Amino acid sequence: MLKGKHILVGISGGIAAYKIPELIRSLVKSGAEVRVTTTRNALEFVTELTLQTVSANRVYSDVFAAINEHATEHISLPDWCDAMIVAPATANVIGKMAAGIADDALTTTIASCVARKPMVIAPAMNDKMWENPATQQAIQTIRRWQNVSVIEPADGLLACGTSGKGRMPEPEELQEAVEYALTPKNMAGKRVLITAGGTQEKIDPVRFISNYSTGKMGIALAQACARHGAEVTLVCGAVSVPVHNPFGTIHRIEALSAQKMYNACTTAWKRSDIAILCAAVADFTPENEAVEKIKKLPGQTEMTLRLTTTPDIAKTLGETKQEGQQLIGFALETEHEKENALRKLERKHLNAIVLNSLREKGAGFGVDTNRVTIITSSGSSVELPLQSKMETAENILSALFTSI
Repeated sequence: MLKGKHILVGISGGIAAYKIPELIRSLVKSGAEVRVTTTRNALEFVTELTLQTVSANRVYSDVFAAINEHATEHISLPDWCDAMIVAPATANVIGKMAAGIADDALTTTIASCVARKPMVIAPAMNDKMWENPATQQAIQTIRRWQNVSVIEPADGLLACGTSGKGRMPEPEELQEAVEYALTPKNMAGKRVLITAGGTQEKIDPVRFISNYSTGKMGIALAQACARHGAEVTLVCGAVSVPVHNPFGTIHRIEALSAQKMYNACTTAWKRSDIAILCAAVADFTPENEAVEKIKKLPGQTEMTLRLTTTPDIAKTLGETKQEGQQLIGFALETEHEKENALRKLERKHLNAIVLNSLREKGAGFGVDTNRVTIITSSGSSVELPLQSKMETAENILSALFTSI
């Protein structure tokens, strides 16, 4: 979704500036064109040559430099960009921003951009500076501005060696924040329930029955809904990828077993407008979980494990669906794919089902791409090409919810 976008990256003088070349590389890899503006102090932490190399563009760091492309870079760069991110944003720059002070390359650019383009602010500083009443007052002022999104700094080890609140999020989280800022909020006010990952059905304290699901598709859907402004409840089984949640709009619930996922979903469904059931939920679970590790006895050559069915989340939600609620299921098939998906769509009272197949190269478990067919209860069908799971998530939302 960043392909062809113009992203302006502003860097101020904090140690977290060392992370920004990686952010720029990621933005460029995603298809964006990136330009950089900095304070002079920022160049004490990351070199101008590095920033110019990774962005493939000249760095704007001096208002009066003779090499500037335009006499007023602080005006031309906001005209050029689609969005701006300031990372790290030091206490000094945050204070200047709130007070309208513009006295260097970065702050003059911010002053001419903030009222016109989406802007992400990523504070990074020592916890004592973050707790300063002046800093907190400045942050509260900035949060009220229409075009600005402020990422809450993280808790963790700080440059001074102590731990506290003030760490800047990692580049992946920063990029997610930029994508959030650029996405129309046409799901604002919607409450979306999403399941992701595989369940684990315990045999004993050290063993369980599970599947190959990594949760990538469900998490991509959760992040896509959040970018569009929805309030998301993400019920996670076992997942192997992080959930980027820069503005706290995704409420994550851990539910490793089918029963726990059922309990979480039936509770959340009562206050949801949409449910997208992407998790790979076990159909069977051990009838009895052993209290101690099951030991292999001398001479033993076989073992019988008695299984019982798990509760059917999709069927229960379909049977309790109220007017206006939409229920979307997923089907992963190895044979008679479309026929099986249509039967599941009807049997579980779904509004739509997303079908993918293990026969498709590059689709299914553990990969970053997917190729799916979206089938609705009205009989329409949309086949999506092989693409990243994030692109797949965006296209699923576009196909099923016409307002997006």
